[in-house]
Amino acid sequence: QVQLVESGGGLVQPGGSLTLSCAASGSIVSINAMGWYRQAPGKRRELVADITSSGSTNYADSMKGRFTISRDNAKNTVYLRMNRLKPEDTAVYSCNANVLGYGSRYYLTYWGQGTQVTVSS
Repeated sequence: QVQLVESGGGLVQPGGSLTLSCAASGSIVSINAMGWYRQAPGKRRELVADITSSGSTNYADSMKGRFTISRDNAKNTVYLRMNRLKPEDTAVYSCNANVLGYGSRYYLTYWGQGTQVTVSS
């Protein structure tokens, strides 16, 4: 079994910063891509950013220049640094990871439970 646990969410004022973390644990052989998604109330889940095991990154257009995704492969952890936060960034942020587990022949995608980020004065 593989578990992803996010942390770092909370309430922040507009213009502020926040860093989210997501740690993968369990029977892991290797992790390919890891990513962050968000879902605001009444809206569809959308990609925020993702990162390959070699460090190549991809961002949604609205997050470019404000958000930075990174990862620590030794810790099986992905981070999301969010700067200049806006009220419209308020959402539940979830991480996912494409994982090869022990005993598995295929990479499977696992999700964390999500962490709330609220941007408000």
